[in-house]
Amino acid sequence: MDAASNREAVPEVDRRRLPPQERRQQIVDGAVSFFAEVGLDGKTRELAGRLGVTQSLIFKYFVSKQDLVEAVYERVYLERISPHWPALIRDRSRSIGKRMSEFYRDYGGRIFDHDWMRIFMFSGLAGAQLNKRYLNHLRLTLLEPMLDEIHVASSGEVDATLEDLWSLHGGIVYIGIRQHIYQMPTPDDPQPEIDRMIQRFLRSFGIEEACAPS
Repeated sequence: MDAASNREAVPEVDRRRLPPQERRQQIVDGAVSFFAEVGLDGKTRELAGRLGVTQSLIFKYFVSKQDLVEAVYERVYLERISPHWPALIRDRSRSIGKRMSEFYRDYGGRIFDHDWMRIFMFSGLAGAQLNKRYLNHLRLTLLEPMLDEIHVASSGEVDATLEDLWSLHGGIVYIGIRQHIYQMPTPDDPQPEIDRMIQRFLRSFGIEEACAPS
C-alpha cells in the first residue's frame, strides 16, 4: 500500500457538531489509524491535517499528545482484554488444554489485527512504556494464573516456568507479526496450528490431552 493510500485510510472526522464524547471517540479512532501508519512519533499537527480538523480541536479533548497516546493505548490494548479470561483460565471443570485453546482463540481474534500489531511494534521500537505496561498486566492477570493451572495439571518431572510460557505466547503472537508486519503468508485459520503449539508445550511437561473442543 502506498503512502497516499495509507493517508486515505485515516478516517476524516465528521465536521458536524457532535456531542463531546462522540467527537472524542472519532479523534481516538483517527489517532489509532494514524499512529499505526507512522508510529508514535507522528505529529499531532499532521494528525489534525489527516482528520480535517484543527490541532486546537485535538487539544480541546486531550491536554497533551501523551494524553492522546494514553487514549489510543486504552482503545487498542485494554479494551481488547476480555473480563472473562481470568475465570476461563481458572475453570478446572475443563482441561487445561481446552482452556488454553479457547483463550488463545479469543486472544488471537482480538490482536491479529493491523493496528494492534503495528502500534505494538512501533511502541517497542520507540522505547515507549505502553508495551511494558501491557505485558506486565498480561503477566499478572493471565499468564501467571495460567502457569499455576499448568502446574496443577502437570505430572512431569520438570515444572513449566514463566519463561517457557512467554516462549509459547510469543510464538503464537508471531503468527500475527508475520501477517501484519512482514506481510508473509499465514494460515487462513491459525487455530489448528495454535492448538498444536499448545499440545506440544503441554506434552513437554507431562500433560497429555486434546486441546480442541470435543
